[in-house]
Amino acid sequence: MKLEKRSIEFVPHSERYGTPRRLFTIWFSSNFQVTALMVGTLGIASGLSFGWTLLGLLIGNLVGTVFMAAHSAQGPHLGIPQMIQSRAQFGVYGAAIPLLVMVVAAVLFLAASGVLMRDALKALMPMSDDQAIVLVGVLTFVIGFVGYELIHRLGAWMSVLSTLVFATAMVLILLYPLDPAATMAPSTGFSFAAFNLVIAQAASWTLGYGPYVADYSRYLPANVRTRDTFWTTYCGCALGSFAMMALGALLAVAIPTALGHDPATAIASLFGPWAPLALAVIALGVIQYNVLCLYSAYMSTVTIFGAFGELKQVTAAAKAVVMAVLSIAATLIAIATQYHFDTFFADILIGQLYLLIPWSAINLVDYYWVCRGHYSVADLYDIKGRYGRFNRRTLAVYAVSIIGTIPFMKLSFYTGFIAQWLDADISWAMGLVLAGALYCMVNSRPASASAGLYGQHPVE
Repeated sequence: MKLEKRSIEFVPHSERYGTPRRLFTIWFSSNFQVTALMVGTLGIASGLSFGWTLLGLLIGNLVGTVFMAAHSAQGPHLGIPQMIQSRAQFGVYGAAIPLLVMVVAAVLFLAASGVLMRDALKALMPMSDDQAIVLVGVLTFVIGFVGYELIHRLGAWMSVLSTLVFATAMVLILLYPLDPAATMAPSTGFSFAAFNLVIAQAASWTLGYGPYVADYSRYLPANVRTRDTFWTTYCGCALGSFAMMALGALLAVAIPTALGHDPATAIASLFGPWAPLALAVIALGVIQYNVLCLYSAYMSTVTIFGAFGELKQVTAAAKAVVMAVLSIAATLIAIATQYHFDTFFADILIGQLYLLIPWSAINLVDYYWVCRGHYSVADLYDIKGRYGRFNRRTLAVYAVSIIGTIPFMKLSFYTGFIAQWLDADISWAMGLVLAGALYCMVNSRPASASAGLYGQHPVE
């Protein structure tokens, strides 16, 4: 397996390969693992019934994945990492602001996954809590350093292995002797606040891929149809995430004691003597998700520093250093937060919505409406080009959109006055509408199609 040579630069057409089908497996498998399962348990833990939890998870996944897949469709057309393209909206230097948000969110999810895998690894081999978290970081680093092709191949294998393990787990949960009827009970427990929170958490999960989803489609040939990229990404992500979240809700209802324990070991315990093998597959699935976070945090980090140094390529040594720093940071955060994980994880899910949704709305409106897919790739790397250092209008829209949603926010340590009045957090929806509308207002005239993209076709 060769090391990936490309990083933040444009991928030449001669190096493009593959079909959109591989996008299905990477996004299905990266969601079909226990970090997503944890999202499904949060609704039950907050008192919502199984039926209402499933409906909330379904709505959140169906809505959130639309935006994520729309970002993915940009990859083959542009041939560059997702956040490099943000320079067209924010400016070469200005894009560092949403990029920094992306790096922080990715590192926090790396930390969360490290905590989730702690007990699973301890069950496989004797080690301390901290040593298990460190091991997760090391394995993630090694796979992430090899890069793009290994990530895709791992995704294909994990689609099969994870399906076998978790489909079997679902059957075993339904047959679990303690409380099998609980999953079939009528949906009597409803709370609008909890229902809305489940929708927001599920939408946050898939929307969180937006800043880096195109990183995994940028090697596809430029003549791949936009609709093919969109639907293979959408189906893989939505199916994998909803199925795993639904399994989490089922686990929480049928085996309530699992809520207070590590979900990986709770599921593996159902397999009896085969538990170690199930744990190994579960752990590898989380490692794969971690690799996506690390790889994309690395891409965003070098994009930030590359803007100020006009960097277009990254050496293998520099890649190793950046990934190592990010892995160490995530590991230290995981060690520090491991014993109050539930609150930490819930705040990550919701908190990233507040900062990433306005970016997502701005990026999609610019790509599909204002510029219609026409960008000058060379100028994305040039502070003297058409996109300049800072786009003050876009930065103002981004800031106003975040500030405008503060009254709608609801976290463990803060509740906005509108969120308190509604007893619900609808800030993610407000962020989409506000940022998209404001960006359209300040860019009311769609750009001319004259700004070609190295001869590539416009979005279909």
